[in-house]
Amino acid sequence: MTKYFAVIEGGGTKFNCAIVDAQKEICAEHRVATSTPDETLGAVVAFFDNQKKMSCDFEKLGLACFGPLDLNKYSSSFGSITSTPKPHWSNTKIAPILAEALNCQVEIDTDVNAAALAEYLWGASKGAEVNVYITVGTGLGVGVVINGKPLHGLIHPEIGHMLVSGLDDMQGVCPFHGQCFEGLASGKAMSKIWQQPAQTLPDGHAAWDIQAKVLGQLCHNIMLSFSPQSIVLGGGVMAKIGLLDRSIYYAEKSLNSYIVFPKNYSLKQIISKPGLGEHSGLLGALALVL
Repeated sequence: MTKYFAVIEGGGTKFNCAIVDAQKEICAEHRVATSTPDETLGAVVAFFDNQKKMSCDFEKLGLACFGPLDLNKYSSSFGSITSTPKPHWSNTKIAPILAEALNCQVEIDTDVNAAALAEYLWGASKGAEVNVYITVGTGLGVGVVINGKPLHGLIHPEIGHMLVSGLDDMQGVCPFHGQCFEGLASGKAMSKIWQQPAQTLPDGHAAWDIQAKVLGQLCHNIMLSFSPQSIVLGGGVMAKIGLLDRSIYYAEKSLNSYIVFPKNYSLKQIISKPGLGEHSGLLGALALVL
């Protein structure tokens, strides 16, 4: 008898929902636009209820969710989204809501921690003692996995809200920090700063060189903070041709040969695109329950 798992990649634009088996095969998939919690989670529950009626029953749900999240299992608000820039979603008890509505066990972590775990298990970061996953999409988030375990600590990493230096003439859009990485380099930030969606900006637009400089600075900070063997850059904005290579160039320039790499090794072996393509988040949700 096939064992099924429910998985969700909950993002600022959409919730990707799927039924997956233990062999990582996606058996059914559905996208729900991220609007209000009631509307979004209502549609999510309806999809999974329908899958149960079609004999894809499950006992566990993996939830890879945008944050910040309360991941302290001893907290009264465990499994909740806390103070998020996403309108209407602060203090949403997302894991308890889904657990009750679907009568299942919910395993929750940040979308980026989960994606980092999936890339460690099955993707571009396989076998790395320390690996980092950066998503540059609607928002910008960073997940860290050390020796196969997502990093939590006091809460969990919020590296996307570290401050950016050297761009004093640009106004960041993060309501909490202004000039942080998310406030300058997320897809939402790019759209507001340049007054048009990032995907419509032409190749030679100044935005792309600035974007590469910001991401290069982020990789600089991550290399010096965590000394990872793998940094994966995913998310819709990273689909821009040449952006990854340009970001690596600026990271190398910024580090200025300070890190001594093993022979015949460089940032080009460390910084890469996802090995799991667009499925890092969904498979990360699966990794949380396996």
